[in-house]
Amino acid sequence: MAFPERFSNLPEYAFPRLRALLDPIPAGGTPIAMTIGEPRHPMPDFVGPVLAANLDGFAIYPPNDGTPELLVAIAGWVQRRYDVTLNPNQIMALNGTREGLFNAAVALCPETKGGKRPVILMPNPFYQVYAVAALAMGAEPVYVPATAATGHLPDYASLPRDILDRTALAYLCSPANPQGAVASTDYWADLLALAEKHDFQVLADECYAEIYRDTPPPGVLAVAKTIGADPERALTFHSLSKRSNLPGLRSGFVAGGVQSITRIRQLRAFAGAPLPLPIQKVSEAAWNDEAHVTASRALYVEKFALADRIFDGMQGYMPPQAGFFLWLPVQDGEEATVKLWRETGVRVLPGAYLSRDVGGDNPGAGYIRVALVAPKEETQRGLTLLRDCIYGQGR
Repeated sequence: MAFPERFSNLPEYAFPRLRALLDPIPAGGTPIAMTIGEPRHPMPDFVGPVLAANLDGFAIYPPNDGTPELLVAIAGWVQRRYDVTLNPNQIMALNGTREGLFNAAVALCPETKGGKRPVILMPNPFYQVYAVAALAMGAEPVYVPATAATGHLPDYASLPRDILDRTALAYLCSPANPQGAVASTDYWADLLALAEKHDFQVLADECYAEIYRDTPPPGVLAVAKTIGADPERALTFHSLSKRSNLPGLRSGFVAGGVQSITRIRQLRAFAGAPLPLPIQKVSEAAWNDEAHVTASRALYVEKFALADRIFDGMQGYMPPQAGFFLWLPVQDGEEATVKLWRETGVRVLPGAYLSRDVGGDNPGAGYIRVALVAPKEETQRGLTLLRDCIYGQGR
């Protein structure tokens, strides 16, 4: 039996790979999970009542693109957050951002660019769905280092012209997973100008945009509006997973130019699965409410301050601007992960599992990713054990 070769070079996904690394080793203490970005703050208290009031919605097929009420709620949130006006035909509801980030490439990446194999750009390290989307389309994934030297954001403009001329899509996560770096207004403007010059689209993964210290991260649609960019030049992807502590709801949206959204909607009509109506009702309520977001953000700010105190004076420690991960420098990510688990029971993720080797170099190999999703007391205990185990005491 023949199978496709296009995914044959994919490594094992990060979390099965982590289980294979650590599960044979006994934990050195009460386990503390700081691996996956699964928020553990309280979900909004209206979720249960709204869901219960709409249970009969499970008995009918839901609208493919999102109910009119949900699309209006999303448009209202975008207006309040970014001062950008969207029509409902510029928005589509998603089963979380991963679905949208993959399907956007399927719907928008051309078969060729300038008569050649198209390129899809992505930062390195990165959210792993970007690479699978590129390979599914037969595009060439180009992994661009996002290291301390570039402010932990990719310098796409430094790429050779022949690569940029073949580029069809460029992924950018801001706030960045895993580093917590934020794309400034100038960064977005420069990227949009580069996309205009070389005729590609920007896929802005902004699912961490509501978790920040004090200043809301700029959004790609707001910058595009300010500089007068082509409305088709950028799409934004947002989710309720992080914003509203609802990772299991699997609810988000994509927004952008009418032509791009029309193509994504058409693909969904043939091959996608729309959100069930009760989930859409809960989503509508979540996008219409900011109080629960503000309360959750305050808890993250406390944990940011906690991490800053615990790692104060540690060489290489970079306080994240936003998001909820620490990107901590170590000698070797896998070795540090094993040591930490064996000696303390704290479970983290090797940075190399989020990166690709390019020219013999993996930009994540010297890091571990630590999720600040647990309650404050558990987070404090885990970070303190981590510091003392990996970096030594007295910092």
